[in-house]
Amino acid sequence: MISFLKNRFVNLTPFQVIFLGFVIIVGIGALLLQFPFSSQQHHHEPWIDAFFTATSAVTTTGLIIVDTGSYYSLTGQLIILSLIQIGGLGYMILITLFTYLIRKEPSLNIKSLLRESLAGTTLGGIKRFVGSTILFTILFELGSAVLLSLFYLKQYTAVHAFYLGLFHSISAFCTAGFSLFPNSFEVYKDNISLNILLDIICITGGIGFFVIQDFNLYFLKKLKHNVHAKLSMHSKLVSIITLFLITFGCFILFFDTNLSAIIPLKEKILAISFQTISATSTTGFNTVEIGGLGQDALFIIIILMFIGASPGGTGGGIKTTSLGAMVFHLIGLLKGQVNTNAFKKEIPREAIDKSFAIAILAFLLITGVSLTLILTERISFLKILFETVSAFGTVGLSTGITSQLSFVGKILIIITMFVGRIGVLTLGYSLLGRPKPADFRYPAGILYIG
Repeated sequence: MISFLKNRFVNLTPFQVIFLGFVIIVGIGALLLQFPFSSQQHHHEPWIDAFFTATSAVTTTGLIIVDTGSYYSLTGQLIILSLIQIGGLGYMILITLFTYLIRKEPSLNIKSLLRESLAGTTLGGIKRFVGSTILFTILFELGSAVLLSLFYLKQYTAVHAFYLGLFHSISAFCTAGFSLFPNSFEVYKDNISLNILLDIICITGGIGFFVIQDFNLYFLKKLKHNVHAKLSMHSKLVSIITLFLITFGCFILFFDTNLSAIIPLKEKILAISFQTISATSTTGFNTVEIGGLGQDALFIIIILMFIGASPGGTGGGIKTTSLGAMVFHLIGLLKGQVNTNAFKKEIPREAIDKSFAIAILAFLLITGVSLTLILTERISFLKILFETVSAFGTVGLSTGITSQLSFVGKILIIITMFVGRIGVLTLGYSLLGRPKPADFRYPAGILYIG
């Protein structure tokens, strides 16, 4: 039996191992959350709710059935926080770190798995990448926790304030959106310093570890007056698309009449910037009631959540680079150019094909889930679409319908969150097994387009 299971595991593709790994972690998390010690009232949480919460934590989404701060005990909150950290970093990074800690070189299989889970790491640079990623994450989260805890010292004891700071620091950097406050950060909507700090943490988690390291190397070279200091095409594309999305979102949300009616101008400016960054980084915190926003604002947030964050980070969505690759390809196509270029570099054809594939598959998934939810839930279409896109983008923003979902509705959102975290292409590769390239080509046919 053991030999059979071992052979089956060896024959799995890296994508299938990543898929099963996330399933196992979610299952363990759900089991732990069901135990009485995880709730403040020592109740057995229904398995579907525990499974929903564990999935939301591992996928760093933030959609919740029950209030995290009031329902779960300290043990339950720490379980959720651990799942968020594992999901945010990626469990393959932690496996690789453990392998290095016991002074062993990871096998080629583990290196291949890590490369696939991070979509861009070279086999030769894995040790350096993992080490710098873990170190930066620890230092950044601890530093952010200290700064956040300073805001809570006025209301809580030092220990409680630091715990709140640590929890929300990890949740923000991992773009998870879990909060220990009943209404996220609505009570702090007029606190400029806290809003800006959270914005910085969310953006840092959303742009991805590749961009963070690239900017770090760039500034180090600049300090040494190195004339070869340049940002990669990836970092430039991520920075420009992210800045554009934040600017675009803030501009549109500024004219939301519902938002103007409930808060003054100062708080409105803070709110629109916070909600835009929360959506683009796929964090999911909110300082205003999302259900109270107008339809135009909700639709813009849906678009931002669908695009999402950047590769190599903790966010979801189809990713900023996919949008950038498609936009530059369409521009080149309209100009009659054969190759797609950006920043004096050529975008690989494979990256363009994957970008369109991801966008199309994501659109089909969201359409299918939304249509099914319309049949199973008695909720308006826009709220259903918002919830579905939020789940796919692993954002966690909600108009308040999550706890109202039926059993079928919860299952569908769980699946959507899971697919959104591992990626639609990874799921497709997992289902299809090992690639089987054709060793022949058919003669070209005639197809009229447009």
